[in-house]
Amino acid sequence: MEPYQIDLHDSKVYPMGLTRIDGGIHVTTVAAAKACSLLLFAKEEKSGKGVKFHEVFHIPFPETGKTGHVWSMTLKGDFTSFFYAFEADGKRFPDPYGRSFAGRERWGKLSQAKNLLLAPVVEPEFDWQGDRPLHIPYEDCIVYRAHVRGLTKHVSSGTEHRGTFRGVVDKIPYLKELGITTLELLPAVEFQEVMMPENVEGNPYGNSEPTGRLNYWGYTKACMFAPKASYADQGSNPVTEFKYMVRELHKAGLEIVLELYFSGKEVPEFVLETVRFWVREYHVDGIHLTGYAPTALLAKDPYLADTKLWAISWEAEKPAAGEKKHLGEYNEGFLIDMRRALKGDEEQMSSLIFRNRRNPAECGVLNFMAGTNGFTMLDMVSYDQKHNEANGENNRDGSDYNYSWNCGAEGPVRKKRIQELRARQLRNAMLMLFLSQGTPVLLAGDESGNSQNGNNNAYCQDNETSWINWNLNKWDQELLEFVKHVIAFRKAHPVFHMEQEPRVMDYLACGHPDISYHGVNAWQPEFENFRRQIGILYCGNYAKKPDGQNDAFFFVIFNMHWEPHGFALPNLPKDLEWSLSFDTSDSAAGGFYAEGQERKVSNQKNCMVPPRCVLVFKGKKKAKNLDKA
Repeated sequence: MEPYQIDLHDSKVYPMGLTRIDGGIHVTTVAAAKACSLLLFAKEEKSGKGVKFHEVFHIPFPETGKTGHVWSMTLKGDFTSFFYAFEADGKRFPDPYGRSFAGRERWGKLSQAKNLLLAPVVEPEFDWQGDRPLHIPYEDCIVYRAHVRGLTKHVSSGTEHRGTFRGVVDKIPYLKELGITTLELLPAVEFQEVMMPENVEGNPYGNSEPTGRLNYWGYTKACMFAPKASYADQGSNPVTEFKYMVRELHKAGLEIVLELYFSGKEVPEFVLETVRFWVREYHVDGIHLTGYAPTALLAKDPYLADTKLWAISWEAEKPAAGEKKHLGEYNEGFLIDMRRALKGDEEQMSSLIFRNRRNPAECGVLNFMAGTNGFTMLDMVSYDQKHNEANGENNRDGSDYNYSWNCGAEGPVRKKRIQELRARQLRNAMLMLFLSQGTPVLLAGDESGNSQNGNNNAYCQDNETSWINWNLNKWDQELLEFVKHVIAFRKAHPVFHMEQEPRVMDYLACGHPDISYHGVNAWQPEFENFRRQIGILYCGNYAKKPDGQNDAFFFVIFNMHWEPHGFALPNLPKDLEWSLSFDTSDSAAGGFYAEGQERKVSNQKNCMVPPRCVLVFKGKKKAKNLDKA
């Protein structure tokens, strides 16, 4: 007698996958097949070669449980210790709705490539300790985009949990010190990193063995409901590890946004169910949708109304009164325009002010100067051309359009003049990013000069090309200190991250518009195609600090020209005078001056702006003249 019994009288409707019920389980799967079966496996004792499984039951679905291509079955019995998969017309496959899997615990192990992934019937309970998503408004977010493995895999990471979810937890103090509010992770679901040959099935000359290359990024077909097992410590449960990471991030005041890649072959309902699952089961604060996703469906879903959803674009409506915008536009528009402005291309000042001001009421805007696909920020100022030879495709892969400039020489150099120019350009780029109204996204490692040696498509580079090197030299440390300061500066001054897009109007009737544009002469902006310089004046009356006080006046001058330019400084209210907060040409000072220690400006009427430089002036109270007292 079998230790289980098929209940043919259960007429309830269950979700896809496996559902535990009183006295047993219910399983549902999709298979366009004549016959389908549930396979149950038992775990053997650990041996020197790792965990093994053996099949114990092969249970065909009853014909009465078939509706279209959907097979359903209720089983009574004790299945607590079992793992399962399915078989349809002799072909075995894992449950697409499985919550975790055994069979791929070792990252990049070629012998695991053909393993049948087995999902446990029972997942461990987890104590969330009252955890909830944080819902940080877009205008207050500082996003850090990282790869779970690449963040801590390098030997210099200083963690015992290299390349894992626990490794991410160990970097929380660093993220807090840097000023990050939101951590974005590249795909961390159960994808097949071992790359297999394509179009092999039915080809008599095809080779079905692994290619030997790894899909490091994870943009491929995956089991979308399961955290990646090889991102958990050996012997640990990936479900528990991911939830622990989320809980610890939230305790530290950090949001987490997970990137999910969809191929476009999924039905819209599957995508919706996947996104809802990660929000409800794992408490993630947001989802970055890449590939092909039904954005219109997701945007209107009531379950996701306060969840950050990021995509290339949205057809969004302005949120109702009292509601915060939760959709976010995430594309390369900012990167392309600002990189072109940074390197001094013609006719870019209109694009610069557009990107700098953009913050529509309908959705958030995610701004970045470097993304996973493309040059890092250091490579952006070090290479004119891609160098992807290590990918094994004769440098034919990757985009030919990088909008970069190597500052006079390709790749690493010892010339101090070029090194200093690159450092200045990086400081310029950081100010472009963090002084723009949209939500800044910093690619992990860019804050300390991470390089991929000119590789702009490191999708298969699971090595030091992609891993973050935490050993910082003097130059790296100086850049890191600059980035920390500019992030703190942005947070301290709400004029640079207002809740609504600046209107370039004096709608408070205070004598100044919220922001205004200036050429070399005050109040006379110049946008001819040959102009490579612009000034932006910010009026602090339009932005309140947390204590209720008005923010300060700021005048930001971008001179992307290779020649110096004289600028007239706009007049301030009588009790204020200009001081200097940033001068990216001042390498001795690191490009910035600490709050309260701004550099005094002797000439309050005019200033000479060095080539390829950004200056940030701050209006401060005039010192009292004691001689007149």
